[in-house]
Amino acid sequence: MNTEFHDVVIIGAGLSGIGTACHLKEALPQTDFIILEGRDNLGGTWDLFRYPGIRSDSDMHTLGYRFKPWTEAKAIADGPSILRYLKETAAEHDIERLIRYRHQLCKAEWSTEDRTWTLTVETGDGEQKQIRCGFLLMNAGYYSYEHGHTPVFAGRERFTGTIVHPQDWPEDLNYDGKRIVVIGSGATAVTLLPELAKSAADVVMLQRSPTYMFSWPDEDAVANFLRKILPEMLAYRITRWKNIRMQSFIFRFARKRPKLARRFLVGHARKVLGPDYDVDTHFNPHYDPWEERLCLVPNDDLFETIQSGRASVVTDHITSFTETGIQLESGKHLEADLIVTATGLEVIALGGVDFAVDGKAVDFSQRFTYKGVMMEGVPNMVSTFGYINASWTLRADLVAQFACRLLGSMHDRDVRVCTPHLRPEDKGMKARPWVEGFSSGYLQRVMADLPKQGDREPWLNPQNYLGDRRRFLRDPLDDGALLFD
Repeated sequence: MNTEFHDVVIIGAGLSGIGTACHLKEALPQTDFIILEGRDNLGGTWDLFRYPGIRSDSDMHTLGYRFKPWTEAKAIADGPSILRYLKETAAEHDIERLIRYRHQLCKAEWSTEDRTWTLTVETGDGEQKQIRCGFLLMNAGYYSYEHGHTPVFAGRERFTGTIVHPQDWPEDLNYDGKRIVVIGSGATAVTLLPELAKSAADVVMLQRSPTYMFSWPDEDAVANFLRKILPEMLAYRITRWKNIRMQSFIFRFARKRPKLARRFLVGHARKVLGPDYDVDTHFNPHYDPWEERLCLVPNDDLFETIQSGRASVVTDHITSFTETGIQLESGKHLEADLIVTATGLEVIALGGVDFAVDGKAVDFSQRFTYKGVMMEGVPNMVSTFGYINASWTLRADLVAQFACRLLGSMHDRDVRVCTPHLRPEDKGMKARPWVEGFSSGYLQRVMADLPKQGDREPWLNPQNYLGDRRRFLRDPLDDGALLFD
C-alpha cells in the first residue's frame, strides 16, 4: 500500500466537514490537510436526501455558517438551495481541490511510538490504501448513509404496491394520482405530507403517537429588512444572534413551563385545524415539549393541507401490511399504492469506523467525552456532533474553532500529542448518557453504544450554545484533563 502523510485529515465533506475546512484554512493557513469523503459529491445530508419537499428544520441564519451570510429571502430553505450554499462556500474558500471523493474511512489506528494516525481507506474501485496524519477531525455526521431505520412490519412481503424509505427515494418515482401512506410523525413525514398532497390522490400520515408541531414563517421579516439597510455581514450577524437567543428562549421556556408550552403548541394546532378536528388524539403528545425535537411547520403548511382535506392523520398501531395497504389494530384498513417508511435514521458513533490505540480496539461506549468532542484516552482526535435542541451548525462552528485553537496551541508549544485523561479527582466519576433529557427513539436505540458524559467539567456534554462559547473558545486548555506530550 502507498502511504502519504498530512498534518490533518478531515473525515466527511458535508455541512460540518466543509465548515471545519474553512475554519482551518483561515486560522492555520500553514496546515497541510485533506478531506476524505465516502460519496461522489460534497454536501452530506443535503446531497444524499432527494425526497419531495426536503428542507431545513431550522432557520438558515443559524444552520448557515458563522462566516458566510445566508442571503436568500426564505430562511427555512429547501434542500437544493442549501446544497448550492455549501458548494458556494467550498468554491469561495478553494476547498473542493482538497476533497478525495469515494474515499471511505474503514479503520483508524493510533501509534504512540510514531505519534501518528494510520487510516485505512477504501476507494471507489474497491481497493484499500493507507493515509497517515498527525491529527484527525471527524465530521462524518451522526447517522448511517447506507440505510435508514425501518422497523420489521409483519406481512411486508405481501404488499403489492411500492415501499420506499425517504433516504432511498428514487428519482423516477411517480406518485401522481396515487394513494399514499406515510408511516411516521417526525420532521421527514411532516415535510413530505404537504408536498405529496399536491398531486397524490390521497395522503395519510400514520403515526403511533403525536409529535409537537411548531409553526413558523419560512421568511424572516427582520432579516430581509436588515439586508436592505445594513451591510450584508452585519445584517446576518444581527439576525443570527437574534435567532440564537430565540431558540434558547423557546427551549428554556418549554423546559421550565411545560404546561404553558403545551397549551401554546396544541392550542395553535386547534386554532388552525378548527374546533371539529380531534387535535387531542393527533397533535397532543404524551410527553412534555422538547423531550423530543419539535417539528417545524413553515407557514402552517401541514395544518392547512389537512384542513383542506387533501391529507389526513391517523393515530394507530400497525397490525400488518396487506396486499393493498395496512391493517391497523383498531380494525381500520388503509388502502395504499405507495407506502413511505419515514421511520427515522440509524444513528452511529463516529461514522461507524473501527478505532484502535496502540493495537487495542477502542470501545467508545466505555469512554468519557471531553467537552463532548474528544474521547478519554484517544489522542489527537476531535469529533463533531451538533445540537439536538438548536441548529446543528451552531455547535459545528464552535467545535471547528476549538479544534483550530487546540492545533494552534500544540504548534505554539511545539508538541505533537494531546490526549484527554481522567484527573485523580475524576476517578470513579458517575457515567451519564451522552445526551440527557431527550426521549427520541433514534437516540434511545443507540444510547448504550455512545460515549458517556461525566458529572463535572470538562466531561460534560451540555446542549447549550451560550455555555459552549465559553467552554470551547475561552476556558483554558491547561485544565489538568488535557495532557500535552
